[in-house]
Amino acid sequence: MDVHLLVYDLSQGMARQMSLSLLGFQLDAIYHTSIKLHGREYVYDGNIVAIMPGTSHLGKPMQEIHLGKTELPKDVIEEYLDSLREIYTVEAYDLWRHNCNNFSNDFATFLLGKGIPSHIANMPQAVLESPFGRMLMPMLDQQIQAKKRAGGILGIQDTTPGSTSKPQSQLHHHVGKVQNVTSLRELDALLEKFKKSCAVIFFTSATCAPCRAVYPLYDDLAGEVGDKGVLIKVDTSKAFDVGSRYSISATPTFITFLHGQQQERWSGANPGALQGNVRLLVQMAWPPHPHQALRLPTLANPDAKPVLFAKVPPLSKLLAKMGTTADHPAVQGVKHFIETRASEGPAETSLPDMEAFTQLVRESLDKLPVELLFTVVDLLRCALVDPRFSGYLAEEKQHRTIISVLTHVNGLATCPYALRLVTLQMTCNLFSSLLYADEILSDGGLRAAVTQLISSSFLDDSHSNVRVAAASLLFNVALANSRKRRDGPGDVLPEDDQVELAASLLEAISQEETSAEALEGMLLALGNLAYRMPLDGDLANLLRTMDAEDTVVGKQKHFPDMRLVAEVGKELLGKGLKRS
Repeated sequence: MDVHLLVYDLSQGMARQMSLSLLGFQLDAIYHTSIKLHGREYVYDGNIVAIMPGTSHLGKPMQEIHLGKTELPKDVIEEYLDSLREIYTVEAYDLWRHNCNNFSNDFATFLLGKGIPSHIANMPQAVLESPFGRMLMPMLDQQIQAKKRAGGILGIQDTTPGSTSKPQSQLHHHVGKVQNVTSLRELDALLEKFKKSCAVIFFTSATCAPCRAVYPLYDDLAGEVGDKGVLIKVDTSKAFDVGSRYSISATPTFITFLHGQQQERWSGANPGALQGNVRLLVQMAWPPHPHQALRLPTLANPDAKPVLFAKVPPLSKLLAKMGTTADHPAVQGVKHFIETRASEGPAETSLPDMEAFTQLVRESLDKLPVELLFTVVDLLRCALVDPRFSGYLAEEKQHRTIISVLTHVNGLATCPYALRLVTLQMTCNLFSSLLYADEILSDGGLRAAVTQLISSSFLDDSHSNVRVAAASLLFNVALANSRKRRDGPGDVLPEDDQVELAASLLEAISQEETSAEALEGMLLALGNLAYRMPLDGDLANLLRTMDAEDTVVGKQKHFPDMRLVAEVGKELLGKGLKRS
């Protein structure tokens, strides 16, 4: 997809005419920018909104700059925009330091690996540094505060159907959409992908008026179903092979599939029948799990969040240990990003030169002595707390940097304590973006590296904080997979990996006798691995074979006040392992 920067002049030409006399330098425009992508214009106007390009009250842009092409799928882009909404809010809007141009720069960096032209991004600072700009700032700030209270900055309203605006409760929750299919190959791929859950095929045609009447309802149902199934639309006037396979003679016709098997078939545009059949199908595909009847307040908490290690050390001291590497502009840029974010908040800083920094990290694996490598990894850890930073690295071509770090650390015959600890904490901070959670669950190479790091770190008898960090990382992995079980599409973490992680975790639990914090993390990880698991699967069988209940309940002797021992041991592994 082509990515364009739309550039507007808020001064309507006055900046070009008067800037030299008022500011002391020539300013061509008071820039307002947005990103044009996939037929939408994405803009920060107190909130992130999506509109039809050029339909705001600002009219047509003065310039449209082609920034490049992105291969990122739309659902990944939407997920990233969700993470930005926590930073780009009405309250955080600042005309000088946190505005539409900062948003455009961060969004472009994620899409393309590079930001917007520097003369646009740096325009507010240039104005601020002029005598006239400093004189104007208090008056303009008062106007912006008044507009914030009115609910918008430029008055741009998000009215685009299917736009990215969502209520806060829906942020980070994938909303399903109707999949339009034009061939048997596409259809079979979708049915295969959702063979463990459910699917609906809506056979329609361009001339079918009753079909069009239920299109809005079908779209709404797709959003309601989310990842728990797939709603498919097939135009029989185009996909002849699909219509032939299912002997479609009239439209609209609907066919449902449950666990890969064809179920119901009916014709006619009856909204009640469509809504009722789809909702019943989802209930059949996702019946209540027996664990939901147990008393598991900690594990059943839908608001549980991943563990992040956000503490920022004195960066000047950290960089002093790097030697000449600390002088690299990419390191200084990330240092500024971290310090500004920590002291003034994420709204006050934009992404640094990501490409230069990730390249430096990879080069440091070979150039820096192993005893100093922790400095670069710790700097990366601090930056990854920001979802913009982790979201950028989650892009397929970029997360090789993380794989390189993990592979290097896992391959060391003897890994220094400081390097192992900050590597575990750095990997935990990848979960500041749900994009990275999905990558860890689904990418075989990355997942294997994370699994190896966790398993080997549990063997560290000398450092309880290493075991705490390893348990935290496993908890994050298990929590991400548990959400997929709850919200769809079911387990993403392969069962072989679950079994391997559970086996190493049970061994670590059996040996933990000194650190309550480490044991609590391990129990949370084990609980989320096991909560709502298939009771006839390999993981459940492993937990029965290894007497997981006795292992956990046995910890009561050393940790009598830990309530998780009873919740995970007696309730989940005791009652919850029984087949219904």
